[in-house]
Amino acid sequence: MVLAVDDVWKSYPGESGRIDVLRGVGLAMAAGETVALTGESGSGKSTLLHLVGGLDAPDRGVIMVGGEDIARLGDSGRAALRRDRIGVVFQQFNLIPSLDTAANIAFQARLAGRHDAAWCADLAERLGLAGQLRQFPEQLSGGQQQRVAIGRALAGRPGLVLADEPTGNLDEATGDAVLDLMLELVADTGAALLMVTHSERLAARLGRRLHLHAGEIS
Repeated sequence: MVLAVDDVWKSYPGESGRIDVLRGVGLAMAAGETVALTGESGSGKSTLLHLVGGLDAPDRGVIMVGGEDIARLGDSGRAALRRDRIGVVFQQFNLIPSLDTAANIAFQARLAGRHDAAWCADLAERLGLAGQLRQFPEQLSGGQQQRVAIGRALAGRPGLVLADEPTGNLDEATGDAVLDLMLELVADTGAALLMVTHSERLAARLGRRLHLHAGEIS
């Protein structure tokens, strides 16, 4: 299994005490599997994605990524695991303004020591970015920036890709095109994809759907 989550709990302080955002959540994903994570606002979708991505630690439970339990790692260990084994695509793109397209795509792969110039060039070509390699994020459209973010997430060939509303800032046609590319590239690399989305239409395009309600998966 690429990802195994078992009995994960997470709470945050509220005005009247701690609020359980996740309550005993469990899920498993194999290589090449695509899963949509849906649920209303506040159901815990982004919290779960952040825990799986090592951006935060659970209160209790197990999160295994590539055979290593994120919950047992400190901040530096989670950062290393995220760098080496996980690709993340954010809704807000989160590109580095001072780097051009080529450097943004290669950024995480270089950090992980797995930069492959030929693979990065192939990604840029397939993402329709070959003509924008020397342009900076401010010179790109929203759809182009999101394609750069997908390229960056896949450049290091991670086993797991996490996407948090990756088409949320795009119009429907551009969002569909971006999702097409992401699904194609994930399939080609054999990575597992866990995608948070509010869209029932987009969720239906992934292999499996999980619904979060009140911190529990149904």
